[in-house]
Amino acid sequence: MFRFITNQGGKYKGEPGVTLSVTDLQVLVERSSTQTELKCHSSFKVADRPSYVWYRNQQKMKEETFSLRVSVNDDNSYSCALKGCEDHPSPPVYAPKLLSVSVSPSGEIVEGSSVTLTCSSDANPAANYTWYKENDRKLPSQQPQLFFRSIQPSESGEYYCTAENELGRRTSDHKFIDVEYAPKLLSVSVSPSGEIVEGSSVNLTCSSDANPAANYTWYKENEDSPKASGQIFTITDLRPEHSGNYYCEAQNTRGRRNSTLNLTVVAGAWKLRTVAIFSAIVLAVILVCVFLWIIKKRVFKQESEPEERPDARQQVEPAEQQANLHYASVHFSKDDPVYSNITPAQPKGQKEEKKEEEEMVEYTTVSFNSAGTAQRARGQKAPEDPAALYSTVSKRHKKQ
Repeated sequence: MFRFITNQGGKYKGEPGVTLSVTDLQVLVERSSTQTELKCHSSFKVADRPSYVWYRNQQKMKEETFSLRVSVNDDNSYSCALKGCEDHPSPPVYAPKLLSVSVSPSGEIVEGSSVTLTCSSDANPAANYTWYKENDRKLPSQQPQLFFRSIQPSESGEYYCTAENELGRRTSDHKFIDVEYAPKLLSVSVSPSGEIVEGSSVNLTCSSDANPAANYTWYKENEDSPKASGQIFTITDLRPEHSGNYYCEAQNTRGRRNSTLNLTVVAGAWKLRTVAIFSAIVLAVILVCVFLWIIKKRVFKQESEPEERPDARQQVEPAEQQANLHYASVHFSKDDPVYSNITPAQPKGQKEEKKEEEEMVEYTTVSFNSAGTAQRARGQKAPEDPAALYSTVSKRHKKQ
């Protein structure tokens, strides 16, 4: 029979020159689907198979076997020792426990910064780690640390890890990562949409993506003082002077942004109707005036035509006068009076009157005063012009 002797140094001595250290004892773990088999292993070889004693949570068990079967995810720890040396058991084996997630740096996490999440646990054998984001989305990292070199807002959310070895699997609590950033995707809207009529009311709404939540302030262009604060700006009883550009400013501890909205207020429906009616009346008046002017112009033209007839006659008379011109034949002699025959010109188509006109020949006597005649007349009261020309016209009447 092989005999072990225990010494204070924690060594076991059997045959002369052979020693066994307690550190050479370990528990081998083999896992199946529902159970885990624990085997106590020693690197010391002896002729006879030694006996082993098992401990659960450092309490000695009754079993003295080479192997021990336990269930998966058993929360207990197990160790073994050589029989006769129970005071020096092997290191215990156990499923992961005391699982936690830590974040570095601690405190506020700002967009673009570097962040490290660490999953830690107490387990033997050593655990393997897996990272998950909310909704059980598995991440590719299999390391105890999860690195973010430049964290983005989209990476905000809850994270947790699992630690697993042959004895079981544990899940950590969820760790929320809150990435802070300045307002972005800022937009403004007006409700109700469409045409903004005078006298109505509208709500101007400002929205943005920001963390922490943004505070909103409303301004009107070219005005220094704010018009309102809050995400919604309500304007009642709109007037044309409310028209213009409005902008809201979104601000948080990480920055600020602003966005502009143009507001145009149109006249009310009753005013539009009034303007339409007034325009129709003005147009009607214009049309009536044009119509009356045309009528007056026509009447004036008709009234002016009789007055223009004498002018027309005057234009015709010269032609008639030319038709009635008398031509004279003048014969000069030294001492005798000059006789001339004056014959009226005959218009065409009046040959039947030619005979009668021949009977109406007019005779003209033209007398020239000579120098001697003028001298003889010196004794008269009024001297005559020596160059004066006198004529006597005798008209023969038509015989009855």
